[in-house]
Amino acid sequence: MITPRVLVLPGWQGSGPAHWQLRWVAAHGYTAVEQHDWLRPLRGDWLMRLEEAVLEAPGAVALVAHGLGCHQVAAWAAHSHNTARVRAALLVAPVDMQTPELSHALPSWSPVSRQRLPFKAVVVGSENDPYCSLDEAQTRALNWGAQWVNLGPAGHINTESKLGDWPQGLALLNELLKD
Repeated sequence: MITPRVLVLPGWQGSGPAHWQLRWVAAHGYTAVEQHDWLRPLRGDWLMRLEEAVLEAPGAVALVAHGLGCHQVAAWAAHSHNTARVRAALLVAPVDMQTPELSHALPSWSPVSRQRLPFKAVVVGSENDPYCSLDEAQTRALNWGAQWVNLGPAGHINTESKLGDWPQGLALLNELLKD
């Protein structure tokens, strides 16, 4: 079986070089999907950029999303005709778009897509994520038809979590890609 191209989808404000996502890009040759505007993300722009990245890939893709990137995947999957190209998605630390802070800062991201994903997926959440309660993250996994993984008290599962290369996450991705 051909190994899919891994597309890395950072969340709002992007991921810095110490974030496990960009460490994976550097270490494994994955493709980071760049956005035109990381600070004022418009859902339509982000969905179009993901569509372009999927179509630019020579074959199947795997998606690795963090934070707002998880909602990007769900919204894209609800509208794209190219979802069959996705083998799997690792969705880490989805944010709660219903909080007043996020709904005000990111108005184009409402309503949240609750549609079941047409590909296999894992949602990874944390017991003390300041941007998403454990219940909300579990609800996203249930809505999206994804396997749920509780990482314990790991914050927003980013650089502040001090995960380094996050080998546990890489193992989850590799398990998702087995057929």
